[in-house]
Amino acid sequence: MKIAFCLNGENRTEEVAGGEMLIDLLRDRMHVHSVKRGCENAECGACTVLVNGLAVNACIYLAARIDGKTVTTLEGVGGPESLHPIQQAFIEHGAVQCGFCTPGFIMTAVEILETNRLYTDDELRKLLSGHLCRCTGYENILRAVKKTMYRRLGL
Repeated sequence: MKIAFCLNGENRTEEVAGGEMLIDLLRDRMHVHSVKRGCENAECGACTVLVNGLAVNACIYLAARIDGKTVTTLEGVGGPESLHPIQQAFIEHGAVQCGFCTPGFIMTAVEILETNRLYTDDELRKLLSGHLCRCTGYENILRAVKKTMYRRLGL
């Protein structure tokens, strides 16, 4: 089936198979490698992308479902010359080590920040709980998200 969607600000048209997963379309055919292949059953969060602003696990999300929607990956958030505030905060707080989980965490953090809401630590932990990290420890990641949230809200 032919689908039309916006990927990181660029309108695209692709042919997808009925059972094709979004991760396969993005990584294998469109060469978007920030979307990591981890557990492949929505347990680790490494494949997280935004679809119409909501974080989804690309490993279990059918590619056909993005027809008419906007998909944002890490490549659409910021780059070396213009980091998104959450990317800068991850660097400042040492929330990045091996980097495998980082794109997924950042995509979920972008969704959190876009709500323009003040969350408690417990709420943030719950919102970030769909991600696994074996290197940094979650406290640095939580600090980075909190700092960015406070700055965004002018606190």
